[in-house]
Amino acid sequence: MASRIIGCGNPFRRDDGAGPAVARALERLAPPGVEVRSARGEGLDLLEALAGTAWAIVVDAMRSGRRPGSIVRLESGDGLERAGLPSSHGLGVVHAVRLSRSLGAAPERLEVYGIEGGDFGAGEGLTPAVRRAVDRLAGRLCRLCTRAD
Repeated sequence: MASRIIGCGNPFRRDDGAGPAVARALERLAPPGVEVRSARGEGLDLLEALAGTAWAIVVDAMRSGRRPGSIVRLESGDGLERAGLPSSHGLGVVHAVRLSRSLGAAPERLEVYGIEGGDFGAGEGLTPAVRRAVDRLAGRLCRLCTRAD
């Protein structure tokens, strides 16, 4: 099954860079056959990244009031479209998924991982809790993709 991991976010908004940080880590770790991309997280960019793959894993920062560094996983079969995963972007991941489904361009299997951020202010670098979550999630996704290969 062709698979793609998409790290969404803006690395110049502190913890919003969690998704791209996971993507950077996985560029070195992902097994052959797993494509790794970064996307700004906005609608059209994410729609393009979702198209043309059977299995997509999206990683994005979120704001939900959980403890910074918390990781939440949703899968398309779990009611992802109804979950309203709080995003740090104007057009969030859930909205992009809804649109890709209505256009017939959604992957067969879709998983979304949200990492709770603590600081979305201007600047580079992740807070320590989010950095640890990025490392944990990158390892977890690498193992997941290796087993699925």
